[in-house]
Amino acid sequence: MAKTKSEFVCRECGAAHSQWAGQCLECKAWNTLEEIVLSSTSAVKSEILQGLPPSKIQKLSDIKSGNKARLSTGLSELDRTLGGGLVDGSVVLIGGDPGIGKSTLILQAMTAINKDNVALYVSGEESAQQISERAVRLGIKEDVLLLNETHLEKIIKLAKDTKPKVIVIDSIQTMVTDGSTSAPGSVTQVRDCAAQLTQYAKQTNTILLMIGHVTKGGALAGPRILEHMVDCVLYFEGDEGGRYRIIRAVKNRFGAVNEISVFAMSETGLKQVENPSAIFLSNQVKPSPGSMVMVTREASRPLMIEVQALVDQSSSNPRRVSVGLDQNRLALQLAILHKHGGIATFDQDVFVNVVGGIKVNETASDLVVMLTIMSSLRNKVIPNDWIAFGEVGLTGEVRPVYNAIERLSEAQKHGFKIAIIPKANIPKKPIKGLKVISVEYLYQALQYMAENT
Repeated sequence: MAKTKSEFVCRECGAAHSQWAGQCLECKAWNTLEEIVLSSTSAVKSEILQGLPPSKIQKLSDIKSGNKARLSTGLSELDRTLGGGLVDGSVVLIGGDPGIGKSTLILQAMTAINKDNVALYVSGEESAQQISERAVRLGIKEDVLLLNETHLEKIIKLAKDTKPKVIVIDSIQTMVTDGSTSAPGSVTQVRDCAAQLTQYAKQTNTILLMIGHVTKGGALAGPRILEHMVDCVLYFEGDEGGRYRIIRAVKNRFGAVNEISVFAMSETGLKQVENPSAIFLSNQVKPSPGSMVMVTREASRPLMIEVQALVDQSSSNPRRVSVGLDQNRLALQLAILHKHGGIATFDQDVFVNVVGGIKVNETASDLVVMLTIMSSLRNKVIPNDWIAFGEVGLTGEVRPVYNAIERLSEAQKHGFKIAIIPKANIPKKPIKGLKVISVEYLYQALQYMAENT
C-alpha cells in the first residue's frame, strides 16, 4: 500500500510546510500549523467547473469599462457600505459573532433581490424548517430558492442548472469538497471551497455572498488568504445583548473602506438607522462633568459621538483605562495636558469611554478627550450644546483635521451652538446658529473652557 502523504498548513496565512514546527516560517505566527492528508482526487476540482465560459486573453484597451448599474439589496444602509450596491461577479464575505444577525440580514436582502432576480440561499448550518420559521417571523413572503447542502460539487452542479443571479453560502466553514480530505472547517477545506466558488462566480458573472465565522479575537476564522480572495469584507459588530448593530467594510474593491451601516435589531428583523448620530448621544437634560460631544468621520459620513471621562483620586498605582479609543494615545494626551496645560493627573485614575460602543481611531478626538478630563478633574460642567474636535501635537499646538466643514454642518444640524476647533479649520463663510471658537494652542481651549463654564 502506498504511503500516505501529508503536509502542515498554517491556518493564518495558508503556507505549507513539510514538517510540523511551533512557528510558521512565513507569517511568524505561533501554534498555527495543522496537518492535512494530501489527496489524489485533485481532478475533481476541474470536473465541477467544466462547461463554464472559457478564459481568453484580452488587451486592456479593448475592454469596455462601462458604468454598470449595481444591484440594490433593498437596504440603503447596506448598499452604502457596499459602495452603492452589489456588482456583478463580485464576492462578498460577511463575518460576525454568533447570533448577531448575519443570516437575518442576508435573508432580508435576498427578499428584495428575489423580486426581479433569481436568488439561491445555500444553508449548511440550519434546516429548511428553521429558515422558514425565521422568514415567517420577519414577515417575508417572497419565495427565495433554498438549498440545504454542504457538498460543494452538488451546489455548483445545481447552480449551473438554476443559473441564479445571487448565491448565498451560509456558512463557508461548513462547506466540504471532494478535492480535500480534511475535516469541515479546516484550513484546506475553507481555502479550496472558497477558491472554487470564487472561480465559478467570476466566470459566470454571479454575485456570491459568503457568511463566515469569527474567532475569539474577532478575526475571521480560517486562513488569512480567504480575505485576499474576495472583493469585499464586511464585519458585523455589536455589543452582546445590545440593540444596535454596525456593519463595517474593511476591504472593498468597488467602494470606500471603513464605511459603516447602522441597524437596530427588532422582533421583525433589522431596521435601518438613518440618523446614527442620534443613538450615540445621551441627550441628558442635566449635563454632568466629564462629558462632551465631538464630530468624527466614518468614511463618507460625519458622526456625532459623546466622549466621557472620569478622573478620581488613586489609592495606589494610577490606572489609565480607555474604551473605544487608543490606550497608548491616552497616556500621550495626559502627558501633553500636564506639560502644556498645567493639569497633573499623576495621582489620579483616568477612565475614558466612547458612548455607544463605537471605536474612534482618528486623532481628531485629542482635544475633546483633554477637555473632558479637565472637566471631570475640576468638576466643571461643559454645556451640552458645545462640540469640539482637533488633533493636539506634542508641542501643545492644535492641528487641523480633514473635512471640518462637513463636521461643523453636522453639528449645526443637531442644534449645537459653540464649536471649539483648530484655527486652521475656520470656515470661510460663517455657519448660521453656530459660534466657532478657533484655538491655536491647547492652553487657549482650556482657558476658554475655564472662563465660560
